[in-house]
Amino acid sequence: MTYLNAGISFASAVILAFLTYDLYRRYQRYQGTHRHLLFWAAGLGMFGIASLCDGILFITWNELAFIGWYLFGAILNAAWIGEGTLFLLVRKKWVAATTVVLALASIVTLVILLSTPLNAAAYTSGIPITEQYQSILPKDAIVRRLTPLFNIYGTLLLAGGAAYSGYLFYRKRILPNRVLGNVLIAAASLAVAGAGILNRFGMGQFHSFAQLFFAILMYWGFILASKPAATQPGETPSAAQPLRAK
Repeated sequence: MTYLNAGISFASAVILAFLTYDLYRRYQRYQGTHRHLLFWAAGLGMFGIASLCDGILFITWNELAFIGWYLFGAILNAAWIGEGTLFLLVRKKWVAATTVVLALASIVTLVILLSTPLNAAAYTSGIPITEQYQSILPKDAIVRRLTPLFNIYGTLLLAGGAAYSGYLFYRKRILPNRVLGNVLIAAASLAVAGAGILNRFGMGQFHSFAQLFFAILMYWGFILASKPAATQPGETPSAAQPLRAK
């Protein structure tokens, strides 16, 4: 079962790498005007790195793999995906400032995590890292206190983006794809975060598969939310462009 679980994680990493590249290719196609795609690609790429590290940690202990898994799988991805949603919905100068703050906070968190002593003796091969990371990471580690801040930020942006898209559709009856896309992104992101619940029911072996499924669902949401509205009779092409907050 150990190698099967590792294989699922490695396969997930490959699939997510292709999906990340596709989002980046779409970003390039729009010549940098759809910056939200770049953030979503970064977030999906983080899931891919976390899956790769997850596979490694199924088989053997590796400190860098643990750091990669915790940093990209538990801390940063929700915040960076949420940042993409913010860029999609809001066209204000202050949005760029939030990215600077998020980037600096991410770097500081990485430095803190790298300086945190890990209890490698608590590691056991063949057991999902989600079931044993709390024994490896010190209970008083500062990075534990920082993790909720990133997740709360990302959750607020994702849930808020879904709600705001629904409001725009209700008010103007346009861009239903934006509503569905943001709902899928928010739901899938929360489901990925909640996939650890499987461990409590003794189903930790399905954790990697669940993460892959919800990450693909999230990718679908990315594509839907990025589609321009279809031009209606009497509308100009510009009217069919994605609506943003002014």
